[in-house]
Amino acid sequence: MAYELYYWDGLQGRGEFVRLALEEAGADYIDITREPSRGTEAMFGIMKSDSEPHIPFAPPFLKDGALIIPHVANILFYLGPRLGLAPEDEGLRYVANGLQLTITDFVAEVHDTHHPIDTSLYYEDQKPEAKARSAAFIRDRIPKFLGYFERVLRQNPGDPGYMIDNALTYVDLSLFQVIEGLTYAFPNAMAKRKADYPALLALHDRVEKRTNIARYLASSRRLDFNEDGIFRHYPELDSEE
Repeated sequence: MAYELYYWDGLQGRGEFVRLALEEAGADYIDITREPSRGTEAMFGIMKSDSEPHIPFAPPFLKDGALIIPHVANILFYLGPRLGLAPEDEGLRYVANGLQLTITDFVAEVHDTHHPIDTSLYYEDQKPEAKARSAAFIRDRIPKFLGYFERVLRQNPGDPGYMIDNALTYVDLSLFQVIEGLTYAFPNAMAKRKADYPALLALHDRVEKRTNIARYLASSRRLDFNEDGIFRHYPELDSEE
């Protein structure tokens, strides 16, 4: 039975971290809201159910048979061993989960650069605050997070080309997406800082060239970044500070 992925139609968003794992593994999955016969209503049908005991709070969530798994890191913790994208050592699986949760924190901060006050307001309603938040994000938070991931990658006692042990995991795929998204959202800031993270950029390039990932990136299944997603490019927010 195919995995069912539920996320907003037309967006990469948080769902993309799950898609990359499924695509790399060549897994059989259905992107439910992109199915003409099902769409977003199928997603809301589960979220607003009066009888389903394990309703998710928000997408993305994954359905595997009767099991519903919410939250990106939780989904990947579940999928990783099944797709061959998690360490074989059980202890290292928790290390991977910890790294993925840190990515979750980082992605939340990316979102808050364009919605620093209220998620129910449009970006245009909070532009001065977004500009201040983005300047602080570029100055302090990008170096904080990418510097951390760069150190973890360099200090891996296995293969330093991967984040954990000696093989590709879902964490590597997620960091590829983080670099892609930051480069789209903050091209000037990232261009100035790329030399600070050579190991991460090498990891990005290594993932990008993997057969299944390259095929996915060239396909219509890989949506473009846009200004409705998490990684948004507003030139006024992109500084070289």
